Amino acid sequence: MREVATALRLREGGPTVFQETDSVLVRTKTLREFAERGLEERSANGEAVLLDGLSKSFGERRVLSEFGLSIPAGQLLAIVGRSGCGKSTLLRLIAGLDRPTSGTVSVGGAEVQSLQSNVRLLFQDARLLPWHRVLSNVGIARAYGWRETATAALADVGLADRANDWPAVLSGGQSQRVALARALVSRPGVLLLDEPFGALDALTRMEMHRLLERIWREHGFTTVLITHDVAEAVALADRVIVIRDGAIALDIPVDLPRPRREAADTSAVALQARILEEV
Repeated sequence: MREVATALRLREGGPTVFQETDSVLVRTKTLREFAERGLEERSANGEAVLLDGLSKSFGERRVLSEFGLSIPAGQLLAIVGRSGCGKSTLLRLIAGLDRPTSGTVSVGGAEVQSLQSNVRLLFQDARLLPWHRVLSNVGIARAYGWRETATAALADVGLADRANDWPAVLSGGQSQRVALARALVSRPGVLLLDEPFGALDALTRMEMHRLLERIWREHGFTTVLITHDVAEAVALADRVIVIRDGAIALDIPVDLPRPRREAADTSAVALQARILEEV
């Protein structure tokens, strides 16, 4: 609470440490930042995502209403909001697991009609198959040359030496690393993360943050992260949106140098405070 109060004082009386803009300006600024930092390659493997007039209802309950959002290829977007605000529904619509009541979802310029081969979804629960060893879990799709690609994906997440282990002997953090390797084995254009680190202890969560950021920077996939942890959102994302009552309440860029550490400076704390005001 002391840090948040300090951040609010900084926001009221000190220099502006964040910029609040509409989504079009945010996208332009973010892409310009990428170019200035020499990271154009980050978008090489990513797919742009466009949500246009998106609405989703379950019976009489409307979860999303006329929702519009554009995510540039290669961006790491964090979505924050209270339980039931529509965050997970949004990911399911992008993944093609659900169909919108109205409006459209496009990935890489193609409208989403069903499950997308270039989109992967990672949940809080690793959901490993206990009757398959680690390598088989990663290469579960059994595409041509799956052993080699699964081994490479495990090496990406630092678990090449656990390929022949059973999931039961892995820690929570190791299980999530395997789930991440399984999501990345096909080199997706979009990676969707539904609170994947929420059940991990603080130290393991920080390790997973660094791992995700490294792999994202190396491979350039577009990433959408759902989290209840505002510090996590600011530590990882290029941009944070807050969803409230089925609509975007805040859309804000995160212009902080990488690599970041959670709440490492007053700029990060002030940005967290601004986001918390809208949650």
